[in-house]
Amino acid sequence: MAMNLAQKLIKSHLVSGSLEPGSPIEIKIDQTLAQDGTGTLVMLELEALGLSQIKTELSAQYVDHNLLQTDFKNADDHLFLQSACRKFGLWFSRPGNGVSHPVHMACFDIPGKTLLGADSHTCAAGSMGMLAIGAGGLQVAMAIAGVPFALKMPKVLGVKLEGELPPWVSAKDIILEMLRRQTVKGCVNKIVEYHGPGLANLTAMDRHVIANMGQEMGTTASVFPADEAVKAFLKQQHRESDYVEMKADEGASYDEEDTINLSDLEPLIACPSSPDKVVTVREVAGRPIYQSYIGSSANPGLRDFAIPARIVAGRRLADDVSFDINPTSRQLLEELSRSGDLTKLLEVGARLHQTGCGGCIGMGQAPATGRISLRTVPRNFPGRSGTADDQVYLCSPETATASALKGVITDPRDLDMDYPSFSEPEYLPDIRPLLQPPQEIPVAVELIKGPNIKPLPNFDKLPNILTGPLLLKAGDNVSTDEILPAGAEILPLRSNIPAISRYTFSRIDENFYQRAMKLNGDCFVVGGENYGQGSSREHAAVSSRFLGVRCIIAKSMARIHRRNLINFGVLPLLFENFDDYDRIEQDSILEIDKPIAQLKSNNSVKLLIKSSGETINLRSDLSADEIEVLEAGGMINQVREKYLSNEK
Repeated sequence: MAMNLAQKLIKSHLVSGSLEPGSPIEIKIDQTLAQDGTGTLVMLELEALGLSQIKTELSAQYVDHNLLQTDFKNADDHLFLQSACRKFGLWFSRPGNGVSHPVHMACFDIPGKTLLGADSHTCAAGSMGMLAIGAGGLQVAMAIAGVPFALKMPKVLGVKLEGELPPWVSAKDIILEMLRRQTVKGCVNKIVEYHGPGLANLTAMDRHVIANMGQEMGTTASVFPADEAVKAFLKQQHRESDYVEMKADEGASYDEEDTINLSDLEPLIACPSSPDKVVTVREVAGRPIYQSYIGSSANPGLRDFAIPARIVAGRRLADDVSFDINPTSRQLLEELSRSGDLTKLLEVGARLHQTGCGGCIGMGQAPATGRISLRTVPRNFPGRSGTADDQVYLCSPETATASALKGVITDPRDLDMDYPSFSEPEYLPDIRPLLQPPQEIPVAVELIKGPNIKPLPNFDKLPNILTGPLLLKAGDNVSTDEILPAGAEILPLRSNIPAISRYTFSRIDENFYQRAMKLNGDCFVVGGENYGQGSSREHAAVSSRFLGVRCIIAKSMARIHRRNLINFGVLPLLFENFDDYDRIEQDSILEIDKPIAQLKSNNSVKLLIKSSGETINLRSDLSADEIEVLEAGGMINQVREKYLSNEK
C-alpha cells in the first residue's frame, strides 16, 4: 500500500504497535538534542539512571538559552553540562555557537533519521526529511539510554502547497496562515506533512521556519520531503554525502487534507497574546511600535537577516524604534560579516546581540511597558518577553524591518522599493569544528556541580486515597510559560527544583507558592482546554509535583506537558462533561478513591467533591504503559529497574 512520508519514517523505526491512528506505538530514536534550559535536568536524570554511555547514534547538548552571566549560576551550569557530555558521550556546543535547532540542522540533521529533543521546537528538523519530535527532558534521557519513545500513532494532515510566494511574502507568512486555519490546538496528535509543487521554490531553511512553528499548532511533528532543496543545503554545509532522498509514495493518501495556494498569500501578523490571533498586516497597520526584533529558531536563516539588511541599506530607522538583531549562529554571523550585510545593519543603527535565543525566551531585550514589539520569534504568550504587560506581535522579517523604518506596523509591500535580491551561497563556513565531539574512548569523568545544582527530588507514589483542596482553577490555553515562567531571573534556577518552584503558577496566582507551602500536602489543579501548551519544559511538571500537585484535571491537554506530568507521577485527567468544569470551585476539597485501581479497571475515575457530596465522572486517555509509570511513582524509578538493572 502506498504510504505518505510520515508513515514511512515511523514504519522504518517502529519497535512496537501499528500505524493505525490513535494506537500506542514505540519508535527507535536515532538522535537527541537538549539545550541548557532543559539539559541540566536531562544530565541529572542520566546520572540518576546510572547510565555509562549514550545508546543513540548521536546526542548533542547546546548552550543557547541561559547566556546572561549576571552571577555564577549560568556559568556553573555550562561547566556542568560540558562535564556531563564528556562523561556520557554527547557532543557539546559551547555558549555563542548558536541556537540548537539551526546548528543541529547544519551539523547533524540527516534525512530519514529520528530526532527527539528536549525543546518543543525540535520539530524544525522535519524540514530535512526527518521525523523530529519535541519531548520532556526525562523522555529524552530515556532515549539516550536506549529506551524507545512511546506515543500514540498520530493522524497525518497532508498540506498541499501550490503556486509561488509573491514578493514581500515569505515562509513566516505560510506558517501564520496555517495557524490562522488550525489554531493553537488544531493539530494535537497530528503530523503535518507538506507536499506539492509549491515546495519547488522553498529552501530547506524556508521549510525550517514552517516546521519550527508547527509546535504552535500542537503538532507532534512537521514533515517535508528530502529533495533537491535539502541536497543543496547539505552541500552548503559540506555534508552532501549525508543526503538521502525521502518522499511519499506515488498515490499516498492522508487522514486529513488541506491546500494552500502560495500565490494568494499576503503579509500576515499574529496579534497579542497568542500565535493563532492572525490577521493581515494591513488590518493593524499604523499602530506605533517600540521594537522590531529579528532572530530566533523560528527565523534563523541567512536570508532572514540578509533581506532586512538590504531593505534598510542607506535608510534611517524611525527615531523611537529599537531594531534588535539576534543572530542565530556563529556561522551566520561570519557570513553576514563577509557579505557586508552586517555592516548595513549596524550603519542603520541596529542593536547587535550575542548568538543565542535571547529575547525569544525573555533572556534580555524585554520591550518597554505597554509598547508594541514586532518579533520573528515563534511565540507571544503573555509576559514571555520579560515584560508583564507586553504587546508582542509575530511577523516575518520583511514586516518587522519595514515597520522599524516607518515607526508603525507597516505592510512591507508599501515600502517605496523593489524586493531585495538574495541567493543562498553555494557554501557556508563549516561550523562543526566549533563543537566538542564525544571522547573516542570513554573515561571516568567527575561531574562539575556548582552550589546551585541540586539533585532531583524523590517523589512517592500516588496514595490509595487521593484527597486535597483544589488549589488553583485556571482557564483555557494555559501555557507552560504561565505554569512556570522563563526569563533572566528564573531560567538560571533550572537545575534547582526547590528554588525554581517558588515561581510556579506565579503569572496566574502570585500567592500559589505560599499557599502550597502552607498546605504542605496533596492538592489538585483544574484547567480548561489545551492546558500546558507551548514549551517542553518539564520543570512546569516537576515544580508542580514538588509543591504537592498530584492531579491535574482539564478539558484537554497539550501532548508534551501531559506526558511530563505522567513522568513525574502527576495524574492527568479529563472532564467527561465540560459543564462539570463549572461545578468545581477553587478551594473545594476533592477526593479520588483508589485512582490506579479505577484506571486499570475502565480508564476512568470518579471524583468526589467532599464539600457538596457530588460526584463527577472523569475520563482518562492513559495507555497501560502510562498507568504503569504512574503506579511506579514516575519514570525514573520504573526505567532504572526495567532497563538499566545491569548497567551499573
